[in-house]
Amino acid sequence: MASVNPFNLSDSEEEAERRPNETVDTERSPSDGAPGPPPGNPFSPPADAEPPSLLLSSNRTSPSGEGISASAAATSAMAGSAETRVSVDVIAAQLLRDQYILTALEFHTELLEAGRELPRLRDYFSNPGNFERQSGTPPAKDQVLGPGGPLNRAGSISTLDSLDFARYSDDGNRETDERVAVLEFELRKAKETIQALRANLTQAAESEVPSQERKNYKSSPEIQEPIRPLEKRALNFLVNEYLLKNEYKLSSITFSDENDDQDFELWDDVGLNIPKPPDLLQLYRSCGTALPSPRDTADVSVGVDFVDLPGNCIAQDPLKKPDLSQQQQTEVVQELEYQISLLNNEKQNLAEQIKKLQCEIQTLKRTVSSPPPTTLDLGSQNTPNTSSSSATTACSADPLSVSYPQPPMDNGKYLDIRGVSDPDNNADNLSTQNTSQFHPQTHSKLKNKPPVQFDQPNRKLSPAFQQALLSFCRMCSDSRLGAEVSRIADSEESVMLMLGRCLPHIVPNVLLAKREELIPLILCTACLHPEPKERDQLLHILFNLIKRPDDEQRQMILTGCVAFARHVGPTRVEAELLPQCWEQINHKYPERRLLVAESCGALAPYLPKEIRSSLVLSMLQQMLAEDKADMVREAVVKSLGIIMGYIDDPDKYSQGFELMLLSLGDPSERVVNAVHQVFIPAFAAWTTELGTLHTALIPSLLARIEKLHTQGEHGLDEHKLHVFLSALQSLIPPLFAVVLQNAPFTSRVKLHGDIPAIEVTRFPRPASPLQDVATIIGSREMLSALLQLYDHQLEHEGTTGWESLLWVVNQLLPQLIEIVGRINVTSSTCVHEFSRFFWRFCRTFGKIFTNTKVKPQFQEILRLSEENVDASAGNGILTKATVPIYATGVLTCYNQEEDRKLLVGFLEDVMTTLSLSHAPLDSLKASFVELGANPVYHELLLTVLWYGVVHTSALVRCTAARMFELILRGMSEALVDRRAAPALITLCSGPEFSVRISTIPAFGTIMETVTQKELLERVKMQLASFLEDPQYQDQHSLHMEIIRTFGRVGPNAEPRFRDEFVLPHLHKLALANNSQSVENKRIDIATQLFEAYSALSCCFISEEVMVNHFLPGLRCLRADMEQLSPEHEVILSSMIKECEIKVENRAMSDPQGSMSIASSLVGEDAKTKFLSKMGQLTTSGAMLANVFQRKK
Repeated sequence: MASVNPFNLSDSEEEAERRPNETVDTERSPSDGAPGPPPGNPFSPPADAEPPSLLLSSNRTSPSGEGISASAAATSAMAGSAETRVSVDVIAAQLLRDQYILTALEFHTELLEAGRELPRLRDYFSNPGNFERQSGTPPAKDQVLGPGGPLNRAGSISTLDSLDFARYSDDGNRETDERVAVLEFELRKAKETIQALRANLTQAAESEVPSQERKNYKSSPEIQEPIRPLEKRALNFLVNEYLLKNEYKLSSITFSDENDDQDFELWDDVGLNIPKPPDLLQLYRSCGTALPSPRDTADVSVGVDFVDLPGNCIAQDPLKKPDLSQQQQTEVVQELEYQISLLNNEKQNLAEQIKKLQCEIQTLKRTVSSPPPTTLDLGSQNTPNTSSSSATTACSADPLSVSYPQPPMDNGKYLDIRGVSDPDNNADNLSTQNTSQFHPQTHSKLKNKPPVQFDQPNRKLSPAFQQALLSFCRMCSDSRLGAEVSRIADSEESVMLMLGRCLPHIVPNVLLAKREELIPLILCTACLHPEPKERDQLLHILFNLIKRPDDEQRQMILTGCVAFARHVGPTRVEAELLPQCWEQINHKYPERRLLVAESCGALAPYLPKEIRSSLVLSMLQQMLAEDKADMVREAVVKSLGIIMGYIDDPDKYSQGFELMLLSLGDPSERVVNAVHQVFIPAFAAWTTELGTLHTALIPSLLARIEKLHTQGEHGLDEHKLHVFLSALQSLIPPLFAVVLQNAPFTSRVKLHGDIPAIEVTRFPRPASPLQDVATIIGSREMLSALLQLYDHQLEHEGTTGWESLLWVVNQLLPQLIEIVGRINVTSSTCVHEFSRFFWRFCRTFGKIFTNTKVKPQFQEILRLSEENVDASAGNGILTKATVPIYATGVLTCYNQEEDRKLLVGFLEDVMTTLSLSHAPLDSLKASFVELGANPVYHELLLTVLWYGVVHTSALVRCTAARMFELILRGMSEALVDRRAAPALITLCSGPEFSVRISTIPAFGTIMETVTQKELLERVKMQLASFLEDPQYQDQHSLHMEIIRTFGRVGPNAEPRFRDEFVLPHLHKLALANNSQSVENKRIDIATQLFEAYSALSCCFISEEVMVNHFLPGLRCLRADMEQLSPEHEVILSSMIKECEIKVENRAMSDPQGSMSIASSLVGEDAKTKFLSKMGQLTTSGAMLANVFQRKK
């Protein structure tokens, strides 16, 4: 029992109705045997099946309308009554699975011609690996012989058509089978050739129309047809081949880049089964021989109808019957050879018909060249002759009008200068009348304009003789350019047509540096040209005009695109300009992708809103996520900002928010700057209109900041905090604009009258014009009037009913202050980010708002009492980041006298409270570091510290002494000499040793940063008193602080100070430590000395100091480490040995030179030895935690 698989290949119900009875038996069980052919012709298909039209052509012409494709017939089967609709993808999968490769290829070709490419078939036939030889094992005897059989024997191939089936006939057992496949393949090729000839013949009969201008004289101009794609690819290949053969390699590279859609390495890329012509040199040398003229030949195409053939040319599945006898296979071969001969005969007959038609065309041309006696009604003629009727139809411009045949290239839109040489004016007048009849709008001016008259000689020459006489004038009209020159456009439309034809030939010949001069011409032509294909070609030329356009050239192209969009409207912008952008979204040159990104933004106002919020937004999102060039992503972000300014779909809010976060996280600084300058202001403007700026956007960012705190187990992610906080900072101006626009006084705004000007320093400097509050509001006059009412409302009337401002005061500020209290105070980055945010926030909302709304909330939290210092009780708010952020972000917003006094008083109170409470000083240090970075506040900070210097409590004086170290580094030497140094010396004169010890780091910083000799001497004397005064000999903490300071400042201090003061005193301290009886103190001093010597070993030390102080100090330290830390002793021994070797070598080569311990360790052996001994350290503890780390 045969199993039947019904398939319906039609893609619409109409096609299904047109072919209701197509059935092919596609599968039978082996027990059924081979289906017997009908009598008379064993290869005839069933009577109820339409014969398929085989299609496997390089020209890829459409099959005839009467027949269906072979792939459709081979894969479709219907079960009589039941019809099951099956997709083409399922059919393709079945063909590939059953190895019907040739049928699948035909199916793929027909889908391509119908404009419906199937990805499965495209991927299969574009992959040469599918046709590689898989193994050398021959197929089994019972294997079904199909088109895939010979493929298993083929080697590495590129396309299916390149297979040479006859090469693999060495297997005697399969010779006949392969012969069948080869002959059937040749049969299909022959039918394809006939099909192409018939189609082109029909096209030639319809398009080759005689015209008045085409006369049978060589001197008569004739318009050349546009180049076909196949001809263009063939010529491109020959030109590139010529360039390579003659060593024009750079020109060849440029030519290849300009034709990047063609593979110049392979001739088969030009077209399937296209014979390669001779090279350009051979063509040039043979150009004088008698070659057939292009007008003597015509490309024709045919569609094969099986009814026309004497016998059916296709066997019913001949390749699916492995059990055919040898005799049957021989009959198949003979039948196929006979069909080939029949097709060859028909091919010759069709070629003869072509020649006859061409003769008729020439006759008609000669007929038209003479004045017609009467007009003919061509539309009423009905002749049975197919060729003459088709020619008559082609010659008739309108079947209902009476006229002469019009030239197909001109369409009556040109005045031909060749008419000047025609003595018969009647023909010219008639041509003008006919032209006006067909184009009344374009020729409205000609109707009112009398025809041009020329003086005619009183002669009786025949027209033929006169034309022959004028043929001796040297006019070139045989070329394309000659044909264009020989006629002049007489209307705007004809000018556009002429430009559309000429510009593609002009552009490649213009210098790259000057091609932008063609932009106006290309755009005008693209705007006004009537043909969509020509417009598309011109816009393609525009976007590919310059290989790598610079900024100015891109601006010109963008300006032209905007002008084009304004002229043609949104529909054509979507249909014509956007595809050009989409084609170059992945171009290899970043300048071209940059042009695409900028075009999307520039064209946004002129696109349909649906396209703007869907396709364009998706394009830009893809480029933002995938493009590797910073400048492209920067342009994408700016274009996204423009899109956000025109989008009106509320559903796109979430997508816009994700795009904002994605672009803010970009690693490129220029991309992030573009986000703050363009995208965020535009997005904020849209959320303002939606009413979600303060209800959704800002709360979402705050929630993400709080999430960072909860997730930051190993420390806060400072980068993400910067991203979110910078976005919040960019939202401050639009938030203030919302507050102003929703205020109770907006109805009382009056723009006329005396409106005071806004102070220059009223608002922080905006990052871009889009962040300017005046720009957001609309004008500076409107903003000035609103600000005046805003200040009055806050000062006198309050905030009742002012919902947007109440949200800021009651929800935003408390949440921000709570977040600030949770950040790490030791993180200078976090403190700086929040400080800058609050500074811009307070400056934007104004002084009255800051004094009445912001400061009271901070002061309520920062009550200066001991309970706010006790961190163990959970109230240590004064030790958190709230202190430095309030001091540097809020109290520094305004710089008037009362503001400075408030800041000084706050810092003094904090310093006093923390000192007396023995609390950590991190919050105070963060405040001094942040303020000390700005020289404006140095005097103010010295005022605060002087308050601590003269304080009665030693704890406060110690705190003040330690704060000096933080602000001296960036302070001017004059200020250090005038105020800082005297204050430190004053502290040293006090009775408390702890205060004196606290000044040592500050003195060390002065030695490190100051160059004034007198000041350095004063500091040196003070430090010497600490080291040499007997009262300090037993001060262990003082010695520790001095050694720590020497190790920190020694490498950066003046060399003389280091050689004459630091190293000698370190030697003394190391020597004294050898006799230290308290082991804990000895270990502490030895550890600090080890760190100090490790840091100083990187410095250049003179030989004298090295011998007298550095080496003896190291030996003393080694003596301590032998008993206290053997691991350190190994390292010290290595250092000492290297120094001794270096001293000996230095003494031999240059006794007066200087040396560096670091340079002595550069050698590979020394470095390896040193690192290996460092790796042997096993002692743990704070003493060895940071052996080489310099103390800050």
